[in-house]
Amino acid sequence: MNSLGVGVARLQLDDNTSANVGSVVVFVQGGCTGDVCEVKIIKVASSYLVARIEKLLEPSPYRVEPDCKLAKKCGGCVFRGISYAHELELKRGFVQSAMRKSGVDIEVAEVLSVSGSSGSAVGYRNKCQLPVGSDKNGNIVVGFYAERTHEIIPLYGSEGCDSDCKIQPRVFSEIAEFLRGWFEAHHIKPYDEVKHTGSVRHLYFRRSESTDEVMVCVVNRVHCEWMNELSDGLRARFSEVASVYENINPDRTNVVLGREYRLISGSEKLRDRLCVNGRERTFDISPESFWQVNRTAAELLYAKAGELADIKPGERVLDLFCGIGTIGMSVCPPENELYGIEIVEAAVENARGNAQINGCTKAQFSCCDAADADAIDRELDRIGVDDMDVILLDPPRKGCAPELLERLARTRARIVYISCNPETLARDLARMRSLGYECSRVTPVDMFPRTGHVECVVRITPAIRS
Repeated sequence: MNSLGVGVARLQLDDNTSANVGSVVVFVQGGCTGDVCEVKIIKVASSYLVARIEKLLEPSPYRVEPDCKLAKKCGGCVFRGISYAHELELKRGFVQSAMRKSGVDIEVAEVLSVSGSSGSAVGYRNKCQLPVGSDKNGNIVVGFYAERTHEIIPLYGSEGCDSDCKIQPRVFSEIAEFLRGWFEAHHIKPYDEVKHTGSVRHLYFRRSESTDEVMVCVVNRVHCEWMNELSDGLRARFSEVASVYENINPDRTNVVLGREYRLISGSEKLRDRLCVNGRERTFDISPESFWQVNRTAAELLYAKAGELADIKPGERVLDLFCGIGTIGMSVCPPENELYGIEIVEAAVENARGNAQINGCTKAQFSCCDAADADAIDRELDRIGVDDMDVILLDPPRKGCAPELLERLARTRARIVYISCNPETLARDLARMRSLGYECSRVTPVDMFPRTGHVECVVRITPAIRS
């Protein structure tokens, strides 16, 4: 199976004399490792085929009955129909494959998981974004987009919907259903992306796992006066709702969130905590700031990062792509010099406030785009990057720009790289090796059970020169 949850097979191609002339990859929708099945080819491309299962002759021993009736339609939890132990095997294999393709000879450890091979795949997400639309009967529906489409698979508001998402906390479902009903009762029109009409585009929720408080954000095409009435009703119904925001997204775009946020009522931020290697840290989170969606798994990931960083008293630490400062403040002793760089201004403001909350008196944070080679170079010079002892990297899925890696390699600091994309991690590790760094082991962490995503952490150190 691949990371999209699709079975992968090979069809042997023979000529008329039965001489072997090669094979072609066949992607089998709904296929699982070890299945024996009859399939029908439904698409022929130049280098692969796509098939669907017509008859399952011998089911894979890894198959399990999905506990969500929308699992096959939604496309979010692509591994909900297989055992969790096999999911972890697959994810380790994805990382191994990425490393091989980039020519990186490195050991890949067993996947770290919060609950081992048994798996905790229920209610772990503290954030969700749900599109709002209409079904064929004109009813307002809320759910998820089907894979590679903008067709909403309804969780709420349509016949046959599931009314729950297994990887979200139950309160998200309850709030979503309340809002859907409120929109229906008040004749609020969902956004129509074809006509560019209507109001409500998405619902966006965040939850603090330490306080159980929820931040609710309604994404509208234009500012809507009814938001005050909605906020009053919502907070009267749910004691967990600590704040209600309106986000304005007026553009014809697939991007969920616009640039403008309006606080309708309640607190500006959520407050949550992380406990890493016995050190507890408290963090304030704005609606636009990054916060790991699986807090318990994040603690596991950051504990491993702290072990690899092995920061000593007095060492200077750079936290690049720092967000609200979670990684740096979780693994760095509070008396050490810590420098964080992040592109989102609101996150930088959060990080500065979080440093005060946690007593990190020598922590400094600045706003800079790491993809802007000239700007980041000036910022790195300003903070004295060549004197850094440890560099923490947690870039977006696209990884790091070559110019940035070249600049960091000149520091000869030890680097701990956290990545949500094994392919770009492997590419960047190959670059770092060519720049005189070495790495011996990468550790995958299952941050997103039942999905095809896997996080990785690795230490990169200057090669010993003979």
